[in-house]
Parts: sequence; C-alpha cells; structure tokens
Amino acid sequence: MGIGISILIGAVGAVLRYAVTGPAAQHGFNLHTGGSILMVVGAVGLVLSLLFWSSFAPFGRNRRSTTRRDEIVSKNGQEQGRRTVRETQDSA
Repeated sequence: MGIGISILIGAVGAVLRYAVTGPAAQHGFNLHTGGSILMVVGAVGLVLSLLFWSSFAPFGRNRRSTTRRDEIVSKNGQEQGRRTVRETQDSA
C-alpha cells in the first residue's frame, strides 16, 4: 500500500467517523466504528510506507560496486572467449 492510498483510506475513514450520521437504533454495521478502523489502517499503512521507503529506511540498501578484470582468451590469433581474472567488491 502506497502513501497516497494510505491517505485516501484514512480520509474515507474520517468522513465515515465524523461526517456521516446514521439512525440511533442502527442494527448491523456501525459507520463510526468502521470509520475508526479505516483511519487506523490508513495511519498504519502510511507509517509502513514511510518506513520501507528506501530513502528513509534505517536498514537501507547496501550499495556495493563491483570491479571486474577480464582477459581475452585466444588461440592462434582468434578470440575463444573471456575469463575473469579478478573481481573485487567495495562497500560504499
């Protein structure tokens, strides 16, 4: 669930909770309780979206650069392929 969807769900929940009125002797689904649940779901979704957003994530991605040195293998002047001589990984 993205940030926009989370805000939309929270807004729909707020409308159900605070703006919609129902009959006093209502049976079945309570609109105010449903609105409160949607607001909580929207808030949790927003927090999780921000937490897992790559620029805010405390655990983030490991950025590594790989350097590879290849040699061309040839036989009788014709290229047979390539082979990796050395490969190093640097953490940034």
